[in-house]
Amino acid sequence: MKIEINEIETELKKRLKYPYLWGRKQNNDYDHRTNFIYKIFDFNELLEKIDNNFHGSKEYENWFNYTLNRWYNFWSATAVEKIFCSLPNVKPALNKYDKLVDFEINGIKFDHKTSVFPRGYNNSFEYAKANPKDIIRWLYVNQSQQQRKHFKNRLFIILYNSKGLHWKLKAEISLLQKYIVDYVNNFQEESLIKFDHKNSFGILSDVIWIQK
Repeated sequence: MKIEINEIETELKKRLKYPYLWGRKQNNDYDHRTNFIYKIFDFNELLEKIDNNFHGSKEYENWFNYTLNRWYNFWSATAVEKIFCSLPNVKPALNKYDKLVDFEINGIKFDHKTSVFPRGYNNSFEYAKANPKDIIRWLYVNQSQQQRKHFKNRLFIILYNSKGLHWKLKAEISLLQKYIVDYVNNFQEESLIKFDHKNSFGILSDVIWIQK
């Protein structure tokens, strides 16, 4: 299934009219039962699938919100990965199922994570931008508690909206593309943030800040 980046943006923006609610913490059981999101690109088709699978469930609202969010996050991340891998000094991971590597930039392997500015991070956005190592450590420890938790190289894209609607920026693929292209064009290994965590040494990370 070949899908263009602009098509993904169009579908993602159809989700914006619904509130961004999880209803529960992300967990492996809910993930397993909503893994059909990987195969459904069309938003209206997704709504039909949710209704077919969970109609009549006492937790229908939870299933509805959970599935919308997983679908939204997955296809936004897919678009971001496509953008990276379209650039000349970026190579996609050899194994597309590798949970630790999405691509290489100048030979350095990275997983990437698009994240809204976290509510639980007890510092301001301005502080985080001035102290990226601090928020990177926080993100490694506090995010991705299920299948994707790891302490390997990770490149974070952090979204910040002055009105607090950070999540909506995940649909702004054209905006993300502009920042990503600029970052990769000016990529310097020596500018990466390097740190250790428990038994993980020499972790390389960085932040691309998206602000609107």
